Formats: sequence, C-alpha cells, structure tokens
Amino acid sequence: MKKKLLAALLAGAMCVSLCACGGTSDETAEPAEDAAAATYTVGICQLVEHVALDAATQGFQDALIAALGEGAVSFDLQNAQNDSNTCSTIINGFVSGNVDLILANATPALQAAAAGTADIPILGTSVTEYGVALELDDFSGTVGGNISGTSDLAPLDEQAAMLQEWFPDAQNVGLLYCSAEANSQYQVDVVKAELEALGYTCELYAFSDSNDLSAVCSSAAAACDVIYVPTDNTVAANTGIIDNICRPAKVPVIAGEEGICSGCGVATLSISYYDLGYTTGEMAAAILTGEADISTMAIEYTTVTKKYNQAIVDELGLTVPEGYAAIEIG
Repeated sequence: MKKKLLAALLAGAMCVSLCACGGTSDETAEPAEDAAAATYTVGICQLVEHVALDAATQGFQDALIAALGEGAVSFDLQNAQNDSNTCSTIINGFVSGNVDLILANATPALQAAAAGTADIPILGTSVTEYGVALELDDFSGTVGGNISGTSDLAPLDEQAAMLQEWFPDAQNVGLLYCSAEANSQYQVDVVKAELEALGYTCELYAFSDSNDLSAVCSSAAAACDVIYVPTDNTVAANTGIIDNICRPAKVPVIAGEEGICSGCGVATLSISYYDLGYTTGEMAAAILTGEADISTMAIEYTTVTKKYNQAIVDELGLTVPEGYAAIEIG
C-alpha cells in the first residue's frame, strides 16, 4: 500500500514538473510570435518585363532585405504585362490583402496605386515625372500624402545637347514615342523645344501601342536624319522593332535611357536602374520602421553617365565624342 502511495506521489510530482517545463516553453515562444508580427508584406506591381524595370525591382528587394533582414520582409511580385487595367487589378488585390507598402514600378503602376489607396504607403520607381503622372499642378518635388519614390528622368536639355554633340549637321529630327504614356509626351515636348532652339526641325511621331510602332517608326526613318526616343516603356519592350527599321536605313537613334540604347540606340544619358531601385528600397525601409514620414519625403533622383552602343556605332561608321563609355551588353 505504501509503495502504491509513493508511486502516486512520484507520478504527481513528475506531472507538475512537466507542466512547469511546458510553461517555460510557451514563454520562450512569445518572442517568435512577436518576430512574426514584425514581418512586413510588400506588394510590387511591375508594369512589364524588361531589363530596366527588372533591375529596379531587384535593387528594391535587395535594399529592403539588407536593411530589415532576410526573414523580415516578404514580397508579392506581380507583372501587369504592359496593361494598365491589369495594374489596377493587381493594386486592388494588394489593398484587399492589406499589404504594408506598395512598390509601383513604372508610371501606369503608380497611377493605378494612387487611384487604389490613400492609406497604404506607395513608392514609385522608374517614373519619369511625378507631377505629370499624377496630374499635380503645384508639384515642387514632394508629392505628399501616401506617395513618394524615385525618378528615372535624365536632364532633358542635356539629352538635346547630346544629340547635337553627335549630329551637329543633321537637320530633321523625329521624336518617336507612345502617346498612351503621359511621361513620354512630356519628355518629347520638352526635348522638341530644346532641339528647335538649337536649330533643328522636329516632328513628333506618336504610336498608340506596339501594334502600330512598326508603321510609325518606318515613317520617321524615311523622313528624318536622326530619331530621338524618350524613356518609354513600350519602346523599351520593343527595341527590336526599331532597330530592325532604323539600322538598315542608316538612321541613328538617340535614346532616353540605357536599356533602350542597348537595343536600338547610338547614345544615351544613362542611369543605373538597379541603383534607382536600391534607393527606393532604402526609402521603403525607413517608412516601414517608422524612421521617415512618406508625406514629407521628396522624390529622389540619380546621377547620369554618357554611354554609347559600340555595335551600332561601328555599323553606322560614327565617331564617338570624348567623355562617353561603352555600354556593356551581355
């Protein structure tokens, strides 16, 4: 009987001990729950796949991971396949999912995000002119509200001067762009005025989408000595069409950014889209951790470099002015 009583007492003691251990385990689990609560979800809406936008997205992700840690942020990356309506659908999904921050990669993505939420922080990148994209009459460098970001705009007066540096004896310049992109219209309007002040005769050649790009580009190549293309997402996704028309016709193209120049251009004022995205990621980290207020964050820009496309320069027999570096085309 005594043995049974002793065994029962020992069993009870072991049960108490196990319960105590279980309590300790639950307490140590609480920090893990806190860490999970501190994980951020970032929705990325990228307009279309091409080298420049892909690099900006990668830079953004790398910067956030570097700032917050590998497990502290998860990305929902979605591509709109160059369709503004799809951008809106993607953004609505992010809003319904209550993501912590939205990256809008390219102007139509930014416009969709601005229309979709006034509460979730929105950072744009690969956006040329925020005042034009968001129809802000009094834009002075800070959007305000829940929007900020980075711009890929290279100085437009310097782009016009670059064209003159390469082709001082040209007379007719065609400005080829997608009329559906507000930032493209803004760029060609400014560059046209700058070129006309330098003595060139300029003509705008607008196409509505990739379906009529070939016909419009052919008209421009037949009538012009030089073609200028701005930073334009539809052009960037279809540089092969332009190159297949302009290079055989011996009509050089001056491009608004390096990705386009790599595909069809002679020269450009180049920016690093990876660096642009990285800067945007650093801005995102500051917003998510509460170190910065997005409503007061000014739009950030990056430095430009003069670059040229060696293959097209050689084929057209052009002389490279001083101060240019060759684009590394992999």
